[in-house]
Formats: sequence, C-alpha cells, structure tokens
Amino acid sequence: MVRYGEPPDLSMGNVINLGRARKRKQQAAEKQRADENAIRHGRTRAERKRERMEQARLQATIEGARLELVPAPAPDDADDATGEATDDEPDAPPSR
Repeated sequence: MVRYGEPPDLSMGNVINLGRARKRKQQAAEKQRADENAIRHGRTRAERKRERMEQARLQATIEGARLELVPAPAPDDADDATGEATDDEPDAPPSR
C-alpha cells in the first residue's frame, strides 16, 4: 500500500515494448548473418569499388608514361646514296 509521501514500491521489473524487443532481436540476427557472409564471401562493395578505381588510376598512369615505338625503315625500302629511287621494281599503275 502506498501512503502519501512514501516513495512507490519499485520492486517490479521494467516495462518492455515487445515490438521493439522483437525488432532488435531480428536486427541482431540479421547483422550476425551479414557478418558471417562478409567473412565467407570476401570484401565489401566499397572495398571492391575502391580497388577497381585504384587499378584504373594505375592503368592510366602506365598508359600515359608509355613511349610509342616507331619502327625503323627496312634497308630494302631505302633510297640509294644519291637520293634517287632505284628501278629494281616497276612503278605501280596509277589508281583511278
């Protein structure tokens, strides 16, 4: 019995919202399952995206630093020392 001026009896437990308790339990189970899958299947989407971007950046750096190799003319195609073309091969017919 509660009398005027006395503190109420606090021996009862806290009131729990069962809907929230179920949601928290379900969220905890889903998080645990997600963590297990992350361990089992590898990296997160952000990690994969970051790695792809890093690879693209490195590839662009390599392509930008690449030197173009120009093949040297073959000795058969060169003119003789006088600067005139040799007549070893007949001229090609003119194209129409």
